[in-house]
Amino acid sequence: MYWFASPAPYLLIVGMGLFLGSWFLLVEVWRLPRFEKLPGLTTVIKEWLNPDPIYGLSFYTEDYYKHIWVSLRRVIFAFILATGIGVPLGLAIGWFPRFKDYVFPLFEVLRPIPILAWVPISLIVFKGSETPIIFLTFLAAFFVTTLNAMLGVQSIDKSYFLAADCLGASKKQVFFHIVIPGALPYIFTGLQISIGVCWFSLVAAEMVSGEYGLGYVINTAYSMIQYPTIAIGMITLGLIGYTSSALVRLIGRLLMQWRARELSIGGSR
Repeated sequence: MYWFASPAPYLLIVGMGLFLGSWFLLVEVWRLPRFEKLPGLTTVIKEWLNPDPIYGLSFYTEDYYKHIWVSLRRVIFAFILATGIGVPLGLAIGWFPRFKDYVFPLFEVLRPIPILAWVPISLIVFKGSETPIIFLTFLAAFFVTTLNAMLGVQSIDKSYFLAADCLGASKKQVFFHIVIPGALPYIFTGLQISIGVCWFSLVAAEMVSGEYGLGYVINTAYSMIQYPTIAIGMITLGLIGYTSSALVRLIGRLLMQWRARELSIGGSR
């Protein structure tokens, strides 16, 4: 309810209106040279809402929802995998200096490698069409999640550790009561980035492997010169990606209500 009482939803509507208005003017009204081959806003909407679409994909076709579900399932699986492996690994790298000395150099060597460079290896190592896509989707999210969890540990004020040491806290108590809660803001920032990274990694993966999914739709539509379908796939990706990021932010706020109270107390002093 607070969100609806704030300016955020109205600014969102204004921003979307400006984008759609610019699209309509550039492509359909002014028809500028660099935009003349793009599908118009009205063309895309008509195709999207057409019970009998020209290019075979709309709100009324079963395949549209199958493509969405396949992509969503892949992203959820890869995101859970990246979170389950990346967060503990990042906490360990940030908390254990000796472990960091062994692992972090290799991590930094692998992290800059683009996802598309991993495609040949993934197709050789993993059998079938599904596992390589999930691996490629997982990979980019894994690096983001791990790095942010590590930075979260390193961002904790050292005075907390000194106070815990003075009070006789064990290493286990320090880890569970200081390290993990202290790193949560960075972890959830990483997860918000991670879910977005999952989506654009997925699109790249589905373009080179797979028979279903929104990335497959976009690539196939481009090959067959079905430009309205490309726009439908891109808009659908954007909407689902926005929703998934908002869900991660909501979960983060619920799990870090203590952080909001801490900031409000600190600001009132």
